[in-house]
Amino acid sequence: MAALDNLVVTTALPVIREDLDGSLAALEWIVNGYTLPFACLLLFAAGLGDRFGRRRVFTGGVIVFTLASALAALAGSTGELIAARALQGVGAAVLLPLSLTLITASVPAQRRGTAFGIWGAINGLAVAGGPLVGGAVTEHLSWHWIFWLNVPVGLLLLPLIRLRLPESRGTDTRLDVLGALLASAGLLGVVLGIVRGHEHGWTAASTLGPLGAGVAVLALFVRWERRAPAPLLPLELFRSRTFALINAASLLMFLGMFGSIFLLTQFLQIIQGHGPQSAGLRMLPWTAVPLLIAPLAGVLTDRIGGRPVVTTGLAVMAAGLAWFALVADPEVGYAAQVPAFVLCGLGMAMFFAPAGAMVMGAVPAGRQGVASGVNNSLREVGGALGIALLASVFAARGDYAPPTAFVDGLVPALWLGAAVMAVAALLVFAVPRPGTSSGDGSPSAPVDRADGSAAQEGSAGAAPAVVTPGGSPPAPPVGVEPDGR
Repeated sequence: MAALDNLVVTTALPVIREDLDGSLAALEWIVNGYTLPFACLLLFAAGLGDRFGRRRVFTGGVIVFTLASALAALAGSTGELIAARALQGVGAAVLLPLSLTLITASVPAQRRGTAFGIWGAINGLAVAGGPLVGGAVTEHLSWHWIFWLNVPVGLLLLPLIRLRLPESRGTDTRLDVLGALLASAGLLGVVLGIVRGHEHGWTAASTLGPLGAGVAVLALFVRWERRAPAPLLPLELFRSRTFALINAASLLMFLGMFGSIFLLTQFLQIIQGHGPQSAGLRMLPWTAVPLLIAPLAGVLTDRIGGRPVVTTGLAVMAAGLAWFALVADPEVGYAAQVPAFVLCGLGMAMFFAPAGAMVMGAVPAGRQGVASGVNNSLREVGGALGIALLASVFAARGDYAPPTAFVDGLVPALWLGAAVMAVAALLVFAVPRPGTSSGDGSPSAPVDRADGSAAQEGSAGAAPAVVTPGGSPPAPPVGVEPDGR
């Protein structure tokens, strides 16, 4: 449910806009209202589970997500829908990390690789199918049913969680509450300022105020994390040049991907006249190709290493967005769009598995769980910023009508997305090769192994990394002991 709701609403946005009389800014917040709390609370939610019991906190997450889904389905205005989506994001931030730790506690060690593989496949399918599922439900039922469908699933899960999942806790029960509050407030200010920029003007006080406050609060967040006893974002991890560069590239990749999908799904419906389901089907060359190509990308990574595969993948995605920018026109045929969608899907497949393994390989085995959470958080932040930035570029140059005005705004936004992907490719290209300096004065870990397992001594026997389009490879948490309840 958590992975599906990342993109499930994108193909319903034009219908929601017409039904609730929503503005461009409102549509942005319908998506960002979910991704921002999701991004900001991932690490904090994992800490809550360690302290109060993972099954207990996970149950609370299911309840919050289910209740928020019902509120979203009942929303009668964009404001109500945005508030419900934000509450959904809070629930999703609990579900994603704790689902992995609960698997570790409830599945025997010799079967965890299989369990993580099933988890990864389901999440990958959910992310890839989001636009199609959202489009089909919207077209044949209504956009409200996108959210109603979560309710029976959530209600069914509650007794199963109690009956089938053992309780477990972590060894470190400290919580960085102040860090979570500072990160959330800072990101909210930055995104709010970007969204308001195209509404009120970039020099308006209502734009500069949130932007300045957001940057200042994020600076306080960094300062606090340097001395916090249990930091939400362990800054020492970024001393590794590999870890810093691949995470920066992940943020930029999601920025370009989410922002582009946000606009392209609307282009297919509003300008080209396709229904929500048809738009979702037309996006499949992008969203479904990774399910087919990712295993091949893993094999290629085993042979030549992750660095060249990820660099090439990001460059291919940049080419795909540039292709779409070149052919974009109100009357452009689908045949001319397919190569762009395929290139983006191919590039995304080449990014996910190797990039996740590189993140895991850049840190000690005992910090892989934290590293995975950091990478997931930065990806979600990138998605929120991407929608805000590309929509701002669109609004500065275009409008929803006439069709030519929409394309006038879409083209520069796609060029920005392509440029961001190209910068991400350069960052990964700068990742140290195995055996060279990692940027912290020590030799870099052999990060190019497809499973990331050779990065550190003592990592033998760890569960294999699982990488999906919805997040980084999970790692079994250290020190998990079921409490017997």
